[in-house]
Amino acid sequence: MLPREKILKGIESRETIARVIDLAEQAIRTWEVVLTDFLSPLELAETQQVFSRLTEVNILAWGGYPQAERQRVAIACSELLLEQCQVTIAAVNISGNFLFDTASHRDFLGAILDTGIIRGKIGDINLLGERGAQAIFIPDLVGFLELNLKKVRSVPVKVELINLSELKVQEPRKKELTTVEASLRLDAIASAGFGMSRSKMLGLITCGNVRVNWKEIIQASSQIKSGDLISIRGKGRLKVGNITVTKKERYRVQLTRYV
Repeated sequence: MLPREKILKGIESRETIARVIDLAEQAIRTWEVVLTDFLSPLELAETQQVFSRLTEVNILAWGGYPQAERQRVAIACSELLLEQCQVTIAAVNISGNFLFDTASHRDFLGAILDTGIIRGKIGDINLLGERGAQAIFIPDLVGFLELNLKKVRSVPVKVELINLSELKVQEPRKKELTTVEASLRLDAIASAGFGMSRSKMLGLITCGNVRVNWKEIIQASSQIKSGDLISIRGKGRLKVGNITVTKKERYRVQLTRYV
């Protein structure tokens, strides 16, 4: 048995990680590869964090393309090697004429959920403008979706299975910048990276609108390190790169902003 309480200590997504532990114990017991549902970025980060410390199991995550946010995780006992093809997922086109009735990500997700499919069975949804969207699912549900998803907003749609190679994924726009700060406080680094005042950033942090590595952080004094990902809903994301100390003992921080 895995040390459940030790693994769950300090975990935000306790219910999800507890289910992943159940699957891991099944994988150890049966010597079979087992799969999670699609995990959110926070759930995935916490899964990778806690299972990287365990020697009993191997895990491998995949969401259909390299930048996928929502991913399934394959789990096997440590003696078994995992390959990407074992993380079974399927992609579909949801096509329709959205020229005069533009649909958002929320519209597509809401229409899919209205069919009775739960969130964990759905991966990323990528918009195609007036042509509709592409979405990733657990394979067993594609036929159900084809039969039951007939409309998004007021627009009739058609669902068709496609190969993962047919996914039209746009590379995120990004901007490289450098800032020099007296400290590595979250409010200092985030305000520089997102180009807003320190006081406004402080308000966003204390209201719970800022996440670091997908975890909500409400302390402006939290220390940032190289490799951290800072995100603000509606503002994009900020990747913290190399950090060096200047001759005046200030911090020079390389940042990449994704919009």
